[in-house]
Amino acid sequence: MKRITRAFVRWARAEWGPLYTTVRDGLRRDGWRAVPMTLTAVALTVVLYVLHQQSWGFRFVEDVGSVRAEEPLWLALLRTPLSLFVPALDLPVWGALAQILLMFGVAEICLGRPLTLAIAYLATLAGTLYARIGIAVGPGGPFGLPAADAQIVDTGPSAAVVGLAVYVAWRYRAYVTVALVVVAMIGEVLIKNNLAGKEHLVAIAVTLLLCAGSALRQRRTGARTSSGSGVPPIQS
Repeated sequence: MKRITRAFVRWARAEWGPLYTTVRDGLRRDGWRAVPMTLTAVALTVVLYVLHQQSWGFRFVEDVGSVRAEEPLWLALLRTPLSLFVPALDLPVWGALAQILLMFGVAEICLGRPLTLAIAYLATLAGTLYARIGIAVGPGGPFGLPAADAQIVDTGPSAAVVGLAVYVAWRYRAYVTVALVVVAMIGEVLIKNNLAGKEHLVAIAVTLLLCAGSALRQRRTGARTSSGSGVPPIQS
């Protein structure tokens, strides 16, 4: 048993050690000042949730942050940035807040604010656009959706959280974690085949493409650097 425990500890250090060290050092150095964007996102989510619960604020939140595939594309694109912070009404709000605090916070420290926002937005936008394509394909195709899904509100912050989880894990070479996130989202679709689950898979696919593009760019940059220094480039 002790051998298994030691092996797990070694694996955990290899998988999460660099990520943990980066987050720990960032918080130790700057405290909560390391994650101002995350705290703003949590506060904005709370405000929108409270407004959404009120009869006088419900329509306002729907108009600025709820995205449905039945709406004109230009309107959905305008609402998509705020849709990241509108939690689903049928799920506990503390779950959305915990996801944002954890994943946005880790990403803000590890990736920086601009890249965190870019990945979160692209993952959410990918799900929004997929919903329209899936409904056009129809329920007959493996990636299709029934017409009734056009009236369902998009995922809110969850697609952004999934995308950030995959990118941060990939950036810090936590490849088993990437695989676990992918398997978990596939399991979600197999258990509950709904719009949100498929949007999560699309968010993962787009994020993995970003990872692949970043890796290719780094490889080309490394090859040019090696070439310029007289050192032959690494052959893959």
